[in-house]
Amino acid sequence: MRLVYLSPIPWESFAQRPHKFVEWFHGRTGEPVLWVDPYPTRFPHWRDLRRSRLSASASPHTSPPTWLTLLKPGGLPIEPIPGSGWVNGLMWQGHMRTIGDFVTGGRTLLAIGKPSVLALELLKRLRDCSSLYDAMDDFPAFYAGISRFALMRREREIAQRVDVILASSSALKSRWMDFHKDVRLVHNALDLSAIRSVGPASISSEKKVFGYVGTIASWFDWDWVCALAEARPDGAIRLIGPVFQPPPRKLPGNVHLMPACGHAEALKAMAEFHVGLIPFKKNALTASVDPIKYYEYRALGLPVISTDFGEMSLRTGERGVFITQSVSDAPAMADSAIQFCGDAGDASAFAIQNTWEARFDAANLLPC
Repeated sequence: MRLVYLSPIPWESFAQRPHKFVEWFHGRTGEPVLWVDPYPTRFPHWRDLRRSRLSASASPHTSPPTWLTLLKPGGLPIEPIPGSGWVNGLMWQGHMRTIGDFVTGGRTLLAIGKPSVLALELLKRLRDCSSLYDAMDDFPAFYAGISRFALMRREREIAQRVDVILASSSALKSRWMDFHKDVRLVHNALDLSAIRSVGPASISSEKKVFGYVGTIASWFDWDWVCALAEARPDGAIRLIGPVFQPPPRKLPGNVHLMPACGHAEALKAMAEFHVGLIPFKKNALTASVDPIKYYEYRALGLPVISTDFGEMSLRTGERGVFITQSVSDAPAMADSAIQFCGDAGDASAFAIQNTWEARFDAANLLPC
């Protein structure tokens, strides 16, 4: 079985769930993959220019392997407008022929990682292919106005046409069960080889380091971070990653903003933390999120302090996981996390149980 994968992120971006899915698929089947980069599915915004500059400054993913064909269909940012598919379709004619030739090479799985007019068109054309929608985010929640309603409608059309829906969180599974009879919960996971290349946490600093690695955008809870920093003036708060949403006020002196870095460097930075942080606001954007950093923190043996959002709200009581209900209880949770004594054996077992390969194997997507 071959794979046509419509990705929500470009191949050149940091390796994430889409990259891990196609690598898993090829590893299990030995078959070729055709990867389709995303194109604009909403009207442009001035913030996109800054986001593009920040993304360009980060280290890209490696070039495509020999078994993967990369397509970049492109398109005008007019998708919410009726008839946009006809306009952009003129640009896609050559790509459609490439996809058609690829599919005729054998039995094919069409996997959709993001709703789009192109995805819906391929579902209509490739009726003989098996199909799935990987609902890895609440995509409409990231849009506004007409763009949001257009994406919601298109996402439901796609969900009703595919054979299987994968949901990356419990909230997404609950939502899609109302639209489809075969919805499978497939949480996010971790790259075991990357974790093992770092090894267990190697903490040398006497000062307690509370660290976060990831994007800092509208969902990031600056008030929570400031409250933690003020309650732990003898500790250091390290925030590593691109900043799309700057802090609303001057930060305490022990909060240190550090630039984005590659995945290997990020894991090494995590290994120097005493505690891993996930300070996200509780809102529509985060209600369906299962953060990958949670798995990486725990695989490195770090205690985790998180706000009460998305899939993290279901992890209250897990060993080494401390969920805060408000800004006011962050200091107490920080004390508990610092006193937590992790176990290297537990961290290793957790890592093995939560690999991408284990996740996708358990989803039973491939024919026997």
